[in-house]
Amino acid sequence: MFEAIIARLMQGRKLILIHGNADPDAFGSAFALRSTFTDVDICAPQGLDRVAKVISKKLSCETLERADLSAYDTVLVVDTSSPEQLGEMNRPGPDWIIIDHHARSDKWAGCQYFCDDTKRSCSEIIFELLKESGAPIGKSTGLALLCGMTTDSGHFRYANPALLHSFAELMSMSGAEMDEIYTMTDLEPDISERIAVLKGGQRLRFERVGERIVAVSLGSSFESSVCKSLLSMGADVAFVVSQRDETFRLSARARAEMVRAGLHLGKMLEDVGKETMNEGGGHPGAAGLTGNGDAEAIANICMSRTMAFLRTLNGRY
Repeated sequence: MFEAIIARLMQGRKLILIHGNADPDAFGSAFALRSTFTDVDICAPQGLDRVAKVISKKLSCETLERADLSAYDTVLVVDTSSPEQLGEMNRPGPDWIIIDHHARSDKWAGCQYFCDDTKRSCSEIIFELLKESGAPIGKSTGLALLCGMTTDSGHFRYANPALLHSFAELMSMSGAEMDEIYTMTDLEPDISERIAVLKGGQRLRFERVGERIVAVSLGSSFESSVCKSLLSMGADVAFVVSQRDETFRLSARARAEMVRAGLHLGKMLEDVGKETMNEGGGHPGAAGLTGNGDAEAIANICMSRTMAFLRTLNGRY
């Protein structure tokens, strides 16, 4: 299945692109490929998130913030649901290779697009590719992929049997230990993040549909962390949005039981993004939306869509 991709990675100079504010799954996937194949650079046009930065430091791997695409024989994009997430590197061509696990997107039309949206993480796909290549998987490579699987499954809250099977197999192959993985992924929040979470609690509002609660909060940073805190406070679905001049950034999270009931935040935010000429997408239980517009108005649209979904559940049960 991966023969053509492996053949491309075996020759010439390669560039691996990952989305802005890249998470451990994106970085881990890219690092594993760089560790396996020669002459590979990793470019994160808008940098890494806090956890990915810790992992990159522990694995002694620096990433580029910009690169000359013409200097590479092969460009591979991993864990990136749309070209817009590449920032200034958004210049896809027909010879680009895309490997992703989010909901399929027609925005990669014209590229060599491989997407398996049954996977909880892109790291699982890269693990399969490395096994097919026959290359040995060392401890650093294993740790990078295991961190990606851990974080993208919500520390296993959204894990499925396939992820757990791959996780156990990779731990055995690489010799990585569980405490090493958690040391890199289970970080204590710093003072800025703690303040952002507390402010998010102050600014929240919520609506109730039967026994379920949708919460919205206006923030200024650490949107995903504030979302998680709202779930821990009792919300079933949470949206946190921040305004930056004319642009906004929204993060969304849902409890696992909402996902099992049929809620798919990634598809919802993708639809809202198309309707408002913005960019949205992600996983069933965790997604994001960015673009231009009024942050509070966008949050209200998301809350309205979610409440409509919850009303269908009330009629169903």
